[in-house]
Amino acid sequence: MAMTYETRVAWQNRMLLVPALVLLAGFILIPAGAAIYISFTNEALSGFAAAHPQLVGLKNYVRLFSDDGFWNSLVVTAFFVFGSSIVGQFVLGLASAMALRRPIAFRPVFNAAILLPNAVPEVVAGFIWISMLAGGKYSTVSRIVGLVGIPPQNWLGSLPLLMIIVVNTWRGIAFAMILMTSGLSAVPTEVYEAARMDGATPRQIFWRITLPLLRPTIFLYMLVSTAGTIAIFGLIYTLTRGGPGGATEIIGIYIYNQSFTAYQLGYGSAVAVIMLGVSVAIGVIYVRVLKVQV
Repeated sequence: MAMTYETRVAWQNRMLLVPALVLLAGFILIPAGAAIYISFTNEALSGFAAAHPQLVGLKNYVRLFSDDGFWNSLVVTAFFVFGSSIVGQFVLGLASAMALRRPIAFRPVFNAAILLPNAVPEVVAGFIWISMLAGGKYSTVSRIVGLVGIPPQNWLGSLPLLMIIVVNTWRGIAFAMILMTSGLSAVPTEVYEAARMDGATPRQIFWRITLPLLRPTIFLYMLVSTAGTIAIFGLIYTLTRGGPGGATEIIGIYIYNQSFTAYQLGYGSAVAVIMLGVSVAIGVIYVRVLKVQV
């Protein structure tokens, strides 16, 4: 029986999706399934369990919820995501996007200063900031704050969480700016002109027009940025390796330490599975509960 034109087009469209589905299965679904399975075992990188892993049921999960290190990593991750992604990158990215809509001097320099940090690899950025935040009076940050009378110090030792928030904010402003710029460009200029004719002030225009119309873009950014920030590893590992004393041990560092430093793959996989559930829950909250169409 000959297929109709619509049926052939439908099958062609399905075939075009096959490469994407293969990549999705190979890099996300299969590894996630393997992690879920390993989380129910005592698999390790050394010892008897490395050669003879066994199913242990929910033992890893029971241990996880009574582990102070796990809860500490969750708290650190929450502060890190909120400070760098939701507050720092979003606020500065939106401010940069709005500034670029106005005629400003040295616009190319301004663009380059914001975009270049995002092009620097995580490890390279980490080593750059290590030299800037190092202790002693000759480090870059100590010289700058010394101009206002603040004594030099080891910034990664005295204010570790704040410093990694600052560094990650610096790297992520470009993504926020690009996304906010695209959202602002979709707002009709007639809306602003009508508001000005009605006597609206710039503050009123921002709160009553710009932010409401940017709502879908803002929550799309929040979804992508939150998931991406939770998954950060290389930058924090280069800067502090989770120290001092677990002060910067975000969940990715904690999973690495349990899996490849303590050699407990089963327990590390259990933590990863929990964070997978948390990430999915965050996505559901952003897209469903807030009822934002993205």
